[in-house]
Amino acid sequence: MARNKALQDAARARQDEFYTDLRDIEHELMYYMPLFKGKTVLCNCDDPYESAFFEYFATSFNILGLRKLIATCYAGSPIAQQQLSLFEEDTPAPKRKPYCAQITSLEDFNGDGRKDYLDVEYILQHNVGGSCKVLEGDGDFRSPECLELLREADVVVTNPPHSLLREYIALLIEYGKEFVILGNINAVTYKEVFPLIMKNQMWLGVSIHSGDRKFYVPEYYPLEAAGCGNDDEGRRFIRVKGVRWFTNMDHHRHNETLCLFRKYHDDPSKYPHYDNYDAIEVSKVVDIPCDWLGVMGVPVTFLDKYNPKQFEILGMSGTNFSEGVPACHVQGTSRNAKISGKDIYRRIFIRRIGGIM
Repeated sequence: MARNKALQDAARARQDEFYTDLRDIEHELMYYMPLFKGKTVLCNCDDPYESAFFEYFATSFNILGLRKLIATCYAGSPIAQQQLSLFEEDTPAPKRKPYCAQITSLEDFNGDGRKDYLDVEYILQHNVGGSCKVLEGDGDFRSPECLELLREADVVVTNPPHSLLREYIALLIEYGKEFVILGNINAVTYKEVFPLIMKNQMWLGVSIHSGDRKFYVPEYYPLEAAGCGNDDEGRRFIRVKGVRWFTNMDHHRHNETLCLFRKYHDDPSKYPHYDNYDAIEVSKVVDIPCDWLGVMGVPVTFLDKYNPKQFEILGMSGTNFSEGVPACHVQGTSRNAKISGKDIYRRIFIRRIGGIM
């Protein structure tokens, strides 16, 4: 049984080995830059020699005013062993040991607050302003030594394994950490995630609201789906739809008022009532009416615009995992909201705060 679980974990790790584009990281983290000052940042799903997360924080170490940067690499990273072999002669390549890299200071030679990434490699290899060491365990973010690093960190920023996202977020909440992480919009339906959004303990980021995003993948990863390919530098990539940033760090859009200009009373037929719950259907966020103060069912993409000072989240159709769940969840067997007897795809139930606009 233990061996089977290990094999399953390894298979999931290979499937989850996606490398985030540096531009996507820069476009999101620009909104949090002042919040990193004096803090220890942990990238606990990242090989420093191939992770754009580590590259971003390493080259911006002084600009952000970080106290420390930590990155851990799981066992089996294809790049880790090549780099370790530069300063560990007794480490044969086939073993592919996991390791931890830390930076505590970064000299600014040219006065612009940045430092070339190649110099960061020099720091790690020569233990000047930082260090790089082999981990005793497998480098999994749940391992004892990685949990010790999590305790030390103030902020966690990474693209965690999608197959372990529930467990990953639960761990961040348990340890009380600030975070900015990547995931799929469908994660908002998880029982470990939606209650956090309802209680305003987690929300979506700023820079990604629609479309797909490019992720680089290892050589062994099959490029079978549409949108896969190789970039101008020969790096293999796939495109993933529904990508979102998840965070509990404040940003300006979290409290930005959503402008409402549609009116329910202009044409009530556009807002049918559900068969099994006292609420109206609003199939597009842009159609939320400004003259309706009752309960509304909206798509999960509403969370891209959610302002907790403007709207109250009451629950979600298709679930029964949180307090205050709308009655339609327990009427019938599907727990879906229905219109004219037909199931409506999962909806978040909301209510306006305040009067008519």
